[in-house]
Amino acid sequence: MALIRKFLKNKTAVFGLTVILVIVLAALFAPMVSPYHPHEQFFDGLTLEGAPKPPSGQFWLGTDLLGRDLFSRLVYGARTSLIIGVAANGAAVLIGAVLGILGGYLGRNIGGLIMRFTDLMMAFPALLLAIALAAIFSPSLWIVALVIALVNWVWVARVIYAQTRSLASSEFIEAIKALGAGWPRILFIHIVPHLMPTILVWSTLGISTTVLLEATLSFLGIGVRPPTPSWGGIIFESQSYFLDAPWLVFFPGAAILLLALSFNLVGDTLRDLLDPTQRGRN
Repeated sequence: MALIRKFLKNKTAVFGLTVILVIVLAALFAPMVSPYHPHEQFFDGLTLEGAPKPPSGQFWLGTDLLGRDLFSRLVYGARTSLIIGVAANGAAVLIGAVLGILGGYLGRNIGGLIMRFTDLMMAFPALLLAIALAAIFSPSLWIVALVIALVNWVWVARVIYAQTRSLASSEFIEAIKALGAGWPRILFIHIVPHLMPTILVWSTLGISTTVLLEATLSFLGIGVRPPTPSWGGIIFESQSYFLDAPWLVFFPGAAILLLALSFNLVGDTLRDLLDPTQRGRN
């Protein structure tokens, strides 16, 4: 309860959490929130010259190049960003945590092998590796999530590995071993609980990175395929109208920025509250 009270006293964290909740609720209740179906094309959704219409009373955020309501597509696009963000980051944290814990606890031989593989993965630029993997597989919602997870797990593994090595060599773990405790008890009862704050923080902070990477892949044309709405995909589809219809870039770009910023604000606050080395610095 004390941590919750401290969290609620942080205005930036509360702002970030509020934005996240609003976007999540809008995505969950998209059919009730959006005024139109995201794929519906309107005869009056384009100007006489065939260009997208600017924001108006009928179309709150304007229309896209096919005469579809931009606000409705953004609301449904939030589903894509959140599903990929949560699923991909969850898988990345799980893979990184398992490999980091095993490498940190099992010793130099297995741990060194796992970390050398991690270093090999880190040697490749994340975006280029994601592009290569996305090009190999046929892009879809879950394939994109899998690709992002395969790129992002390395950072979690490095952090968890270092903490597990430190815990495994600590005096209280040596004492527990001397009492005859087996490795399952040591890992799941005495080591993993100490790692949960770090895992929780990475589970929050990593979503912002995942959302940005998904938007980047969609903007490059190798993300979620149309007609599935995606914030990055909306920007990609509207490249030829950047100057004539700037709202097609501004609104999805602002949504991506706001969601990523909100997860960062929440994650930074959780890190300050849960990490003992950060307490008292502010």
